[in-house]
Amino acid sequence: MIWEPTVKTISDRQDAYGHEVYDYYCGIGEHEIIERDDGHIDASHGLRRYFAQHADWNPQLKQALGRAKGRAIDIGCGPGRVAIHLQNQGMDVLGIDNSPLAIKVARLRGLRKARVMSITQVSRRLGIFDTILMCGGNFGLFGGFNRAKALLRRFHKMTGDGAVIIAETRDPYKIDDPVHKAYHRRNRRRGRPPARRMRIRVRYKNYIGPWFDYLFVSKEEMRKVLEGTGWRVAKFFESGEPEYVAVIEKG
Repeated sequence: MIWEPTVKTISDRQDAYGHEVYDYYCGIGEHEIIERDDGHIDASHGLRRYFAQHADWNPQLKQALGRAKGRAIDIGCGPGRVAIHLQNQGMDVLGIDNSPLAIKVARLRGLRKARVMSITQVSRRLGIFDTILMCGGNFGLFGGFNRAKALLRRFHKMTGDGAVIIAETRDPYKIDDPVHKAYHRRNRRRGRPPARRMRIRVRYKNYIGPWFDYLFVSKEEMRKVLEGTGWRVAKFFESGEPEYVAVIEKG
Protein backbone atom coordinates (compact mmCIF):
# COMPACT_ATOMS: atom_id res chain seq x y z
CA MET A 1 0.00 0.00 0.00
CA ILE A 2 1.29 3.47 -0.90
CA TRP A 3 0.45 5.86 1.92
CA GLU A 4 1.49 9.17 0.41
CA PRO A 5 -1.08 12.01 0.39
CA THR A 6 0.11 14.90 -1.74
CA VAL A 7 0.11 18.40 -0.24
CA LYS A 8 -0.01 21.15 -2.82
CA THR A 9 -0.54 24.85 -2.19
CA ILE A 10 -2.80 25.57 0.77
CA SER A 11 -5.54 28.00 1.77
CA ASP A 12 -5.08 30.80 4.29
CA ARG A 13 -7.05 28.87 6.92
CA GLN A 14 -4.69 25.92 6.50
CA ASP A 15 -1.51 28.01 6.45
CA ALA A 16 -0.69 27.55 10.12
CA TYR A 17 3.04 27.42 9.34
CA GLY A 18 2.84 30.63 7.33
CA HIS A 19 0.96 32.48 10.05
CA GLU A 20 3.45 31.48 12.74
CA VAL A 21 6.36 32.51 10.49
CA TYR A 22 4.75 35.83 9.59
CA ASP A 23 3.98 36.64 13.24
CA TYR A 24 7.54 35.77 14.28
CA TYR A 25 8.85 38.05 11.53
CA CYS A 26 6.61 40.78 13.00
CA GLY A 27 7.99 40.14 16.51
CA ILE A 28 5.03 38.12 17.81
CA GLY A 29 5.35 34.64 19.31
CA GLU A 30 8.14 32.10 19.18
CA HIS A 31 6.66 28.63 19.63
CA GLU A 32 5.96 26.04 16.96
CA ILE A 33 3.35 23.35 17.63
CA ILE A 34 3.61 20.05 15.74
CA GLU A 35 0.83 17.48 16.07
CA ARG A 36 1.44 13.86 15.15
CA ASP A 37 -1.32 11.53 13.98
CA ASP A 38 -1.15 9.52 17.21
CA GLY A 39 -2.12 12.64 19.19
CA HIS A 40 1.40 13.53 20.32
CA ILE A 41 1.94 17.30 20.57
CA ASP A 42 5.40 18.86 20.44
CA ALA A 43 6.01 22.52 21.28
CA SER A 44 9.43 23.97 20.47
CA HIS A 45 11.31 27.17 19.79
CA GLY A 46 11.72 26.00 16.20
CA LEU A 47 10.75 29.35 14.73
CA ARG A 48 14.12 30.77 15.73
CA ARG A 49 15.81 28.19 13.53
CA TYR A 50 13.95 29.38 10.42
CA PHE A 51 15.41 32.87 10.88
CA ALA A 52 18.86 31.94 12.21
CA GLN A 53 21.86 33.81 10.84
CA HIS A 54 24.60 31.91 9.02
CA ALA A 55 26.96 32.12 12.00
CA ASP A 56 24.46 30.14 14.08
CA TRP A 57 23.84 27.33 11.57
CA ASN A 58 25.06 23.86 12.38
CA PRO A 59 28.57 23.16 11.03
CA GLN A 60 27.55 20.20 8.86
CA LEU A 61 25.09 22.37 6.92
CA LYS A 62 27.63 25.14 6.44
CA GLN A 63 30.17 22.60 5.15
CA ALA A 64 27.69 21.00 2.76
CA LEU A 65 26.56 24.35 1.39
CA GLY A 66 30.14 24.90 0.25
CA ARG A 67 29.22 22.49 -2.57
CA ALA A 68 26.32 24.68 -3.80
CA LYS A 69 26.89 26.16 -7.23
CA GLY A 70 25.27 27.80 -10.23
CA ARG A 71 21.50 28.19 -10.37
CA ALA A 72 19.74 26.77 -7.31
CA ILE A 73 16.22 25.90 -6.20
CA ASP A 74 15.48 25.84 -2.46
CA ILE A 75 12.61 23.41 -1.84
CA GLY A 76 10.63 24.28 1.28
CA CYS A 77 12.50 27.57 1.63
CA GLY A 78 10.24 28.94 4.41
CA PRO A 79 11.16 32.55 5.17
CA GLY A 80 14.29 32.23 3.04
CA ARG A 81 17.10 31.51 5.50
CA VAL A 82 19.32 29.52 3.13
CA ALA A 83 18.11 31.00 -0.16
CA ILE A 84 18.81 34.58 0.92
CA HIS A 85 22.27 33.66 2.21
CA LEU A 86 23.23 32.06 -1.10
CA GLN A 87 21.66 34.91 -3.03
CA ASN A 88 23.85 37.29 -1.04
CA GLN A 89 26.84 35.16 -2.07
CA GLY A 90 26.01 35.90 -5.71
CA MET A 91 24.03 32.78 -6.61
CA ASP A 92 20.82 32.77 -8.64
CA VAL A 93 18.32 31.14 -6.23
CA LEU A 94 14.62 30.34 -6.59
CA GLY A 95 12.84 29.64 -3.30
CA ILE A 96 9.62 27.62 -3.29
CA ASP A 97 7.23 26.73 -0.49
CA ASN A 98 3.60 25.62 -0.39
CA SER A 99 2.93 28.27 2.30
CA PRO A 100 1.83 31.60 0.76
CA LEU A 101 2.68 33.56 3.91
CA ALA A 102 6.13 31.99 4.21
CA ILE A 103 6.84 33.08 0.64
CA LYS A 104 5.55 36.56 1.49
CA VAL A 105 8.01 36.74 4.39
CA ALA A 106 10.87 35.47 2.21
CA ARG A 107 10.16 38.26 -0.28
CA LEU A 108 9.91 40.86 2.50
CA ARG A 109 13.32 39.70 3.74
CA GLY A 110 14.84 40.24 0.32
CA LEU A 111 14.54 36.98 -1.62
CA ARG A 112 14.18 38.14 -5.21
CA LYS A 113 12.82 34.91 -6.70
CA ALA A 114 10.16 33.12 -4.66
CA ARG A 115 7.09 31.13 -5.67
CA VAL A 116 4.22 29.40 -3.89
CA MET A 117 4.67 25.82 -4.98
CA SER A 118 4.75 22.29 -3.56
CA ILE A 119 7.60 19.84 -4.08
CA THR A 120 5.21 17.76 -6.20
CA GLN A 121 4.76 20.68 -8.61
CA VAL A 122 8.48 21.15 -9.29
CA SER A 123 9.38 20.33 -12.89
CA ARG A 124 11.59 21.23 -15.82
CA ARG A 125 9.18 24.05 -16.64
CA LEU A 126 11.07 26.05 -14.01
CA GLY A 127 14.25 25.73 -16.02
CA ILE A 128 17.54 23.89 -15.47
CA PHE A 129 19.27 23.97 -12.08
CA ASP A 130 22.75 23.13 -10.83
CA THR A 131 21.85 22.81 -7.14
CA ILE A 132 18.73 21.51 -5.39
CA LEU A 133 18.50 22.50 -1.73
CA MET A 134 16.52 20.46 0.80
CA CYS A 135 17.78 22.00 4.04
CA GLY A 136 16.24 22.05 7.51
CA GLY A 137 15.29 18.37 7.30
CA ASN A 138 13.53 18.89 3.98
CA PHE A 139 14.59 15.55 2.54
CA GLY A 140 11.54 14.60 4.58
CA LEU A 141 9.28 16.41 2.11
CA PHE A 142 9.61 13.43 -0.22
CA GLY A 143 7.08 11.78 2.10
CA GLY A 144 7.90 8.18 1.21
CA PHE A 145 10.25 5.95 -0.80
CA ASN A 146 8.08 5.64 -3.90
CA ARG A 147 7.40 9.34 -4.25
CA ALA A 148 11.06 10.10 -3.51
CA LYS A 149 12.22 7.90 -6.38
CA ALA A 150 9.72 9.45 -8.79
CA LEU A 151 10.68 13.00 -7.84
CA LEU A 152 14.41 12.26 -7.93
CA ARG A 153 14.02 11.03 -11.50
CA ARG A 154 12.20 14.26 -12.29
CA PHE A 155 14.98 16.27 -10.62
CA HIS A 156 17.47 14.42 -12.84
CA LYS A 157 15.71 15.83 -15.93
CA MET A 158 15.70 19.41 -14.64
CA THR A 159 19.36 19.64 -13.65
CA GLY A 160 22.58 20.12 -15.56
CA ASP A 161 25.65 17.88 -15.71
CA GLY A 162 27.43 17.74 -12.37
CA ALA A 163 24.38 18.96 -10.44
CA VAL A 164 24.09 18.35 -6.70
CA ILE A 165 21.32 17.93 -4.14
CA ILE A 166 22.13 19.17 -0.63
CA ALA A 167 19.74 17.34 1.67
CA GLU A 168 19.33 17.47 5.44
CA THR A 169 17.56 14.73 7.39
CA ARG A 170 17.87 12.57 10.50
CA ASP A 171 18.47 8.89 11.16
CA PRO A 172 15.27 7.65 12.88
CA TYR A 173 17.05 4.63 14.35
CA LYS A 174 19.31 6.84 16.46
CA ILE A 175 16.41 8.48 18.31
CA ASP A 176 16.02 6.95 21.78
CA ASP A 177 12.94 8.83 22.98
CA PRO A 178 10.45 6.18 24.29
CA VAL A 179 7.50 8.24 23.00
CA HIS A 180 8.87 8.04 19.47
CA LYS A 181 9.66 4.34 19.85
CA ALA A 182 6.03 3.74 20.83
CA TYR A 183 4.99 5.55 17.64
CA HIS A 184 7.23 3.23 15.62
CA ARG A 185 5.55 0.19 17.20
CA ARG A 186 2.14 1.70 16.36
CA ASN A 187 3.20 2.10 12.75
CA ARG A 188 4.25 -1.54 12.58
CA ARG A 189 0.84 -2.65 13.86
CA ARG A 190 -0.85 -0.54 11.18
CA GLY A 191 1.34 -1.87 8.39
CA ARG A 192 3.32 1.34 7.93
CA PRO A 193 7.09 1.76 7.83
CA PRO A 194 7.98 1.71 11.53
CA ALA A 195 10.47 4.54 11.85
CA ARG A 196 10.88 6.20 8.51
CA ARG A 197 7.58 7.96 8.01
CA MET A 198 5.76 10.31 10.32
CA ARG A 199 2.39 11.93 9.67
CA ILE A 200 2.21 15.43 11.14
CA ARG A 201 0.57 18.82 10.87
CA VAL A 202 1.27 22.32 12.18
CA ARG A 203 -1.13 24.13 14.52
CA TYR A 204 -1.02 27.83 15.35
CA LYS A 205 -3.71 29.84 17.14
CA ASN A 206 -6.91 28.85 15.33
CA TYR A 207 -5.07 27.76 12.16
CA ILE A 208 -4.64 24.05 11.47
CA GLY A 209 -2.41 22.88 8.65
CA PRO A 210 -3.11 19.84 6.47
CA TRP A 211 -1.71 16.45 7.41
CA PHE A 212 1.41 15.50 5.51
CA ASP A 213 3.91 12.65 5.53
CA TYR A 214 7.49 13.33 6.55
CA LEU A 215 10.27 10.91 5.69
CA PHE A 216 13.33 10.11 7.82
CA VAL A 217 16.08 7.83 6.56
CA SER A 218 19.31 6.28 7.71
CA LYS A 219 22.32 6.65 5.44
CA GLU A 220 21.82 3.17 4.02
CA GLU A 221 18.15 3.86 3.38
CA MET A 222 19.06 7.09 1.60
CA ARG A 223 21.33 5.12 -0.71
CA LYS A 224 18.45 2.71 -1.41
CA VAL A 225 16.12 5.62 -2.22
CA LEU A 226 18.69 6.92 -4.72
CA GLU A 227 19.11 3.58 -6.53
CA GLY A 228 17.91 3.78 -10.10
CA THR A 229 17.30 7.54 -10.03
CA GLY A 230 20.57 8.75 -11.54
CA TRP A 231 21.80 10.17 -8.23
CA ARG A 232 24.38 8.93 -5.71
CA VAL A 233 25.73 10.08 -2.36
CA ALA A 234 29.02 11.93 -2.71
CA LYS A 235 29.54 12.75 0.96
CA PHE A 236 27.82 12.71 4.33
CA PHE A 237 28.41 15.53 6.78
CA GLU A 238 27.67 14.20 10.26
CA SER A 239 26.81 15.94 13.51
CA GLY A 240 27.32 13.19 16.09
CA GLU A 241 23.54 13.32 16.57
CA PRO A 242 20.73 11.77 14.48
CA GLU A 243 20.84 14.78 12.12
CA TYR A 244 23.13 14.70 9.09
CA VAL A 245 23.50 16.39 5.69
CA ALA A 246 24.12 14.57 2.41
CA VAL A 247 25.67 15.96 -0.72
CA ILE A 248 24.14 13.94 -3.56
CA GLU A 249 25.67 14.05 -7.03
CA LYS A 250 24.08 13.51 -10.40
CA GLY A 251 25.42 10.36 -12.02
